[in-house]
Amino acid sequence: AGARAGRPGDIGRRLTAARERQGLSVAEAAARARMSPQYLSYLEEHPSDPSPATLLRLADALGTTLDALRGGDQDLPPGQGHALLHPLLTDLGEDESRELLSTHGVGRIGLTTPDGPAVLPVNYDVIDGDVVFRTATDAAPAAALGTEVAFEVDHVDDALSRGWSVLVVGPAEAVTDPEEVRRLEERAHSTPWAGGRRTLWVRIRTARVTGRRITPAEP
Repeated sequence: AGARAGRPGDIGRRLTAARERQGLSVAEAAARARMSPQYLSYLEEHPSDPSPATLLRLADALGTTLDALRGGDQDLPPGQGHALLHPLLTDLGEDESRELLSTHGVGRIGLTTPDGPAVLPVNYDVIDGDVVFRTATDAAPAAALGTEVAFEVDHVDDALSRGWSVLVVGPAEAVTDPEEVRRLEERAHSTPWAGGRRTLWVRIRTARVTGRRITPAEP
């Protein structure tokens, strides 16, 4: 009760992952849940919102919970899904790493502050191949200016126990030229969630970009 439904398609992906963890075919899982294999296939392959009674039967048959199937655990930190039985960790090429980097709006910057090392989330864009973000002159991310920093973005799919991460390393500098600031403001797609007056643009010159992906190994 009170579980929050996931995005369209999430329930199907979670059903598939739970069934495969049990080593069951669609027909076997459907028999346990007392439903037709065709209906279970539909639930796994299409966005749907089955009734709580249906999900309870499936959760019992698949050894999981209603909350897990409906995505009620989405407020928990990512990475709490089951580990893959045979994981494959793959290094990504620079082109793919840059492509994945450009798909996100929130990443983490690792820097040294007067109080010691820190990792801070920022809303960012990728413009001309570099990571850029806005902050305030007195905000913690401003400590990155004039130093070499690390910037990381990732995606974790708890339902399928797979994901990827991309790491950028390079010097951080302030963008002060008015024409360049105007150009960044015109091209930026994201705005700082923290709100307030954040007019300091920071550019991380991409000296190095690397990435890794974890997927199931081929049987």
